[in-house]
Amino acid sequence: MNKIINIQQNDKALSKKGFDAHILVIRLSAMGDVAMTVPVLRTFREAYPNAKITVLTRKFFEPIFSGIENLEVYHADVTGKHKGVLGLSRLSNELRKTGITAVADLHNVLRSNVLKNLLRLRGVKVVQIDKGRAEKKALTRSSNKEFKQLKTTHQRYADVFGKLGFPIDLKNHSFPKKATLTPNILELTKNSTKKWLGIAPFAQYQSKVYPLDLLIEVIEQLNEENVYEILLFGGGKKEMDILNNIESKYQNVINVAGKLSFEDELKLIANLDGMLSMDSGNAHLAAMFGIPTITLWGVTHPFAGFMPFGQPMENALLPNLAKYDQIPTSIYGNKFPPGYEKVMHSIKPETVVETILKTI
Repeated sequence: MNKIINIQQNDKALSKKGFDAHILVIRLSAMGDVAMTVPVLRTFREAYPNAKITVLTRKFFEPIFSGIENLEVYHADVTGKHKGVLGLSRLSNELRKTGITAVADLHNVLRSNVLKNLLRLRGVKVVQIDKGRAEKKALTRSSNKEFKQLKTTHQRYADVFGKLGFPIDLKNHSFPKKATLTPNILELTKNSTKKWLGIAPFAQYQSKVYPLDLLIEVIEQLNEENVYEILLFGGGKKEMDILNNIESKYQNVINVAGKLSFEDELKLIANLDGMLSMDSGNAHLAAMFGIPTITLWGVTHPFAGFMPFGQPMENALLPNLAKYDQIPTSIYGNKFPPGYEKVMHSIKPETVVETILKTI
């Protein structure tokens, strides 16, 4: 009886605010996975304008969702007041008070499982993402590999909403207008009239990072073209030191790392003419704005479902798969066999430059 009363009370509260439903979306990390929710949420927004969305994620990620109407971000303080089972119980009580009627768990980890069950006990409908773990295991195993395109992560997210009773078709997605450049961005870029090419040369695992000496060759060739303003993205002291050193050597190179707020960095990415990235978060940040995004892949592969949204397969530059036939060796790049340490050396700088010149 209490469950029915709770649902009825939520329905009345939503009706007063003009909403038909209020969906809690759980996606706590990582940045690339969070960014991949954006095209899905935009499509949902267009299909169901009378539904409200609350995204549960880290406070730092809030700017990623800027511009999506009827969407609020609820900060998950998983290292503070929402830590552990007691903290998650506190969080579930806080979320219930927002009037949520359903939960789309796009994360499916231990923390979201605990939270999911606490909310389900209170009568809230919950649907959790199917990550396709068995399919991904078959794709990444060394023997009897099933090498085929798996469902994209974007579609797996969309499927969750479908199971909640809100089917969406990602073909109906529309990209937003370009963000307005702030004075800080204009000062940093010197309001250059050249084409703005972002380069994000880092990733979580070294197996997905293009060798620095080869990247330098790419930058040298692009610098000589004199048609691009090359904007370097990264984070952390070690990465910033590397990027500062590169910037100091080339006329058409600007290091962005550490010089803008995350909100301004997103606005800059939204105004790029193109992005060159590893299989990492920056690729998904660029793609969620519809920026032509060229990706370099190491021991991972687009077949696992992490191709940036809306990008053609020819924008994914792969190692020599005939020589390195166990690729993908893992989903995230954290596992690979001996002899696969230098797979990215088989992607020639000339190939990267040619693809950039053709695409951007």
